[in-house]
Amino acid sequence: MIKVGIIGGTGYTGVELLRLLVAHPEVELAVITSRGEKGLPVSALFPNLRGRVNLVFVEPDDTLLKGCDVVFFATPNGTAMQSAPALLEAGAKVIDLAADFRLRHAEDWERWYGMPHACPDLLAEAVYGLPEANRAAIRSARLVANPGCYPTAVQLGFLPLLEAGIVDPCSLIADAKSGVSGAGRKAEVGILLAEAGDNFKAYGVPAHRHLPEIRQGLAAVAGDPLDLVFVPHLTPMIRGIHATLYATLTVLDTDLQSLFEKRYADEPFVDVLPPKSHPETRSVRGANQCRLAVHRPRDGKTVVVLSVIDNLVKGAAGQAVQNMNLMFGLPETVGLEGIALLP
Repeated sequence: MIKVGIIGGTGYTGVELLRLLVAHPEVELAVITSRGEKGLPVSALFPNLRGRVNLVFVEPDDTLLKGCDVVFFATPNGTAMQSAPALLEAGAKVIDLAADFRLRHAEDWERWYGMPHACPDLLAEAVYGLPEANRAAIRSARLVANPGCYPTAVQLGFLPLLEAGIVDPCSLIADAKSGVSGAGRKAEVGILLAEAGDNFKAYGVPAHRHLPEIRQGLAAVAGDPLDLVFVPHLTPMIRGIHATLYATLTVLDTDLQSLFEKRYADEPFVDVLPPKSHPETRSVRGANQCRLAVHRPRDGKTVVVLSVIDNLVKGAAGQAVQNMNLMFGLPETVGLEGIALLP
């Protein structure tokens, strides 16, 4: 059994991790930390876990955590980098669901996140945990940077086009929408029901923190130069991301449907829909699935890719469990076979 610790188990990604891991046949939940909820039974905060998780929240304790086989950080940005070195030294593997190890260069981290990196030496070792792009490296990793939710949806949509070299890499546009759970479990005016309900807005247009992460991943495939316009939006729903992606074709005699189907034929968590399809966020609610559809309006030069995920599952906790499976030599799909919830 894989002995698991979760640091920061009181947020939305934390409860998703718990929901998935408690049903995982190869996992033993050992430690769940929260300074603010210390001593509170997990099921008192998350009643959906009543009868399934009997642990109580505890303060982060190095002794307990160092005894785990893997530690998940479901914490704010800047937390994992403080504790990861000691855990790695003790022999635990680390999966960070925040952004601490996603960017390769410390100066990029400081520019976008406004703080110096506590362990820049680990940035070169950290493996970016997008299995569809980095599966072999993840298998041998001891430190995985779990991708962001927007970056997952956007990269999976663009990857086949850039790998095939059939689009202008300076023409990329990602128009993405997210549910309010993407902002985290916190009190904030902009995500109150009276503010976010019956409303739709863009945000972070000049510069969003996920932009350098997306550019870094796509540039690794396309090479430089690469340009991307990324515009996120907040939608009045709880879960889900819908990314509408645009690129200009440079090779016009390409069977786009066949390209996407072949690229993802062996990917258990990427579903390429039939021609003329329009994937819906509800079709992936609660599932570790990305659904894609590719279009070429009026047979012109613009390719449009539609990409949907659940931001808390394939965009966070589910992908983290997928990475854990790879790191411990398990079948990738173990514990992740759940079907999306409808309605």
